Amino acid sequence: MTTSNHPSQALATFAAELSFERIPDAVVRRAEDLMLDWLGSVLAARSARPVRSIQRFAEMMGPADGPSEVLISRRTTSPVFAALVNAAASHYVEQDDVHNGSVFHPAAVVFAPALAVAQALGASGKQLLTAVVAGYEVGIRVGEFLGRSHYRTFHTTSTAGTLAAAAAVGRLLDLTPAQMLHAFGSAGTQSAGVWEFLRDAADSKQLHCAHAAAAGLMSAYLAKDGFTGAARVLEGAQGLGVGMSTDADPAKLTDGLGTRWTLAETSFKFHASCRHTHPAADALLQVMQQNKLKAGDIARVVTHVHQGAIDVLGRVVVPSTVHQAKFSMGTVLGLIAVHGRAGLTEFDRDFLAPEVAAFRDKVMMELDREVDTAYPARWIGKVSVTTNDGRTLSGRVDEPKGDPGNTLSRAEIEDKMQRLALYGEGATADEAKAACARIWKLAGEARVGRLLG
Repeated sequence: MTTSNHPSQALATFAAELSFERIPDAVVRRAEDLMLDWLGSVLAARSARPVRSIQRFAEMMGPADGPSEVLISRRTTSPVFAALVNAAASHYVEQDDVHNGSVFHPAAVVFAPALAVAQALGASGKQLLTAVVAGYEVGIRVGEFLGRSHYRTFHTTSTAGTLAAAAAVGRLLDLTPAQMLHAFGSAGTQSAGVWEFLRDAADSKQLHCAHAAAAGLMSAYLAKDGFTGAARVLEGAQGLGVGMSTDADPAKLTDGLGTRWTLAETSFKFHASCRHTHPAADALLQVMQQNKLKAGDIARVVTHVHQGAIDVLGRVVVPSTVHQAKFSMGTVLGLIAVHGRAGLTEFDRDFLAPEVAAFRDKVMMELDREVDTAYPARWIGKVSVTTNDGRTLSGRVDEPKGDPGNTLSRAEIEDKMQRLALYGEGATADEAKAACARIWKLAGEARVGRLLG
């Protein structure tokens, strides 16, 4: 059977056969940028209660020593438990990357297992970067394949992420195309993660990333040992496309393989909140700056959004925790209006502050046809602001800060990473600077060692 009528096999073959030499230099540099950005998010979550819980589980169940680094504790353990903890930490502060078209956060579920396995195998920097690119290219295409309907119920980072992790680890293990397809089958049958946790401010999001990273890693190792998985776990008659989507498109699995590098399309997160809030936040900031408005000058804000924003953010009315507040459009815009930014410190200190809560209640979301049609390929930000003196002002942002066309420079990425590390007390200033220098030179490393200490 040819790969032309078997998209899962084509995707598996691409991941198994990808070499460093085939990856454009700009994509390699972007992978380094994304790794540094990811590291900051991990370190920022060092003291987070849900992350600590998963860390304690790993310490109880895993070896007390091993080849792989647990970044938030400086301990070492086996690859699977290092991946478990590091992935749990990756997504907690809502500052990790996102790919717009797939509505997928690749870093959280790719770097954690790839780094853990690279350290265990003594892989080179080039091998690690190649594995990371494989993970991004697979995970993003699986997310695009699953479509918009999938995201209404399922957390794509957890579902597509399991296959992304399998692809990254499988590349490090040098799986054959046939073995990689088996790894996909095992990863796909373990894909899980639904949005219901947002209603209760539950800790499930950290479990989503931890499970995806660990399950993908296990799937790749099992495939190496001859363990078989469904050959069409994605597009088959009883596969993920049927079970988790109503608009799955198998053509998306192979779209531009080897020519379209989806990793380079990935965006950095500027605000410390759900990505669905960022376009409106940038548009509100634009209106306030251009018209020299303060929070108290504004009577009402209508955010013109896509349906995905309503599906996710509409569940949170009055947030009860800092993490839940990051999924509240009104709270995010309240922080923007009061402080001019929605960073980690602002959330921790003021997510329920009276002036922020008062502004939160002035914000509403409305479905906008233009914005919804453009989504998820483009995340347009549009707001209508009514002032207390009766004016109606409009704001529009076509590329939120952090998107490829409005991206962060390496200096900005370094600054973000260092701020996150210091916020979580996950690394000293000197350690953070050393990690930056190390990652910028990763392609020249003969052996991937510890990133910290």
